[in-house]
Order: sequence, then C-alpha cells, then structure tokens
Amino acid sequence: MQTSVYQIASQIVHREGGFVNDPDDPGGATNFGVTIHTMRQLGLDLDGDGAVTTRDVRHLSRAQAIEIFIDHYFNKPRIADLPDALHATVFDMQVNAGSNAVRILQRLLNRMGQQVVVDGAIGPQTIRATHAAYALAPAHIVDAYGIARRNYYYAIGDRRPASRKFARRRDGGKGGWIIRAEEFISPRYHLSATEHLERTAQWA
Repeated sequence: MQTSVYQIASQIVHREGGFVNDPDDPGGATNFGVTIHTMRQLGLDLDGDGAVTTRDVRHLSRAQAIEIFIDHYFNKPRIADLPDALHATVFDMQVNAGSNAVRILQRLLNRMGQQVVVDGAIGPQTIRATHAAYALAPAHIVDAYGIARRNYYYAIGDRRPASRKFARRRDGGKGGWIIRAEEFISPRYHLSATEHLERTAQWA
C-alpha cells in the first residue's frame, strides 16, 4: 500500500523533532522542522504581536507543521507529479534542504542519461525525465537518489566545518544527516562504520 502524503509528513515531523535553535544551523530557530524563515515568509505571527519571532516558532503545533509541509513542500513544488516511489525521499529532502532536493534529483537524472536543466524546480521536463528514468531503473532510482543525498551532506561537511557535527558525531559515528539519508537507502548500500570514518577522515 502506498504511504499517504499525510503519513509521510507525519514521519518527517517525527524525524525533525521539536524546537531547536542551533547557532551552527543556517535555518535558525526551528520547530518540527519548520524554520523561522519559513514562518516569516508565510506570515505566521502566532502570538499576534505584529512580528514573527522565536516565540512564534515555539508556539507552532505539530498539526500546523504537517499542514505547512504538505502545502508548501509537497504540493507547491509538484513532488506529487513524480513517481510514487520517490515521494517520501524527495519530500523529506525538500523539507531538509529546500530546492536542493530537486537539484539533487536533476543531477541524478542527467547522470542517468536524461537531459534536464538543474534549476531546483519541478516542471514538465523534470517530470518526464524522472518517469523515464524510473521506468528504466525502477529497482534502483530510489537508492541512487538516497546515495546522492548522502553525498550532498558529506559535501557540506567538506565545505563547512561548522556543519560537520550534523554528519559525524563526536565519537566519529554517523551523524543525524547521514542516518537520515540512509533511512531511504537499502541496507546493502549503507556505509559501514569504517567507510564512514574513512569518508570523514580529512575533517578536523
């Protein structure tokens, strides 16, 4: 049975957790995965004081987060027009990384022989190419996208030392980003602890 969009959104909210305000996270104050920037864009002044502040982020409910995700991170970017098998992973990444979720897909499509512009937007070209790629490799495209997600997170760590803690724990183990990506990858493609340590060995 295909997982419903509401179920996927509920899983994302659970994965994101509650309120955090990590100075090393460019998203700023976040609750259930909804950032203060998103709330400001949507004008969600929940306490009615005329400004969207950290206090409004704290007041955001789980139900409101789910509604925001479905409306603005699934329906609006047209993820529904992609093959069903990709809905959960692309939706999850759209919440986590915005339009980079689609850019990752578009780069993957080009590597799979489809010609698409990498612009972070799902239009007719990307929809056609994704369905064509899925028809050619239905058993592999979800894993390929998940692996591309994982590589994206590692690349952020390579570029931005402050973000490395999200990809690698203090003890050297896999951080939240890598664990999150591998939730959408078949176990046979998960990195071993040794492989993860080798991949991050150059990080201070």
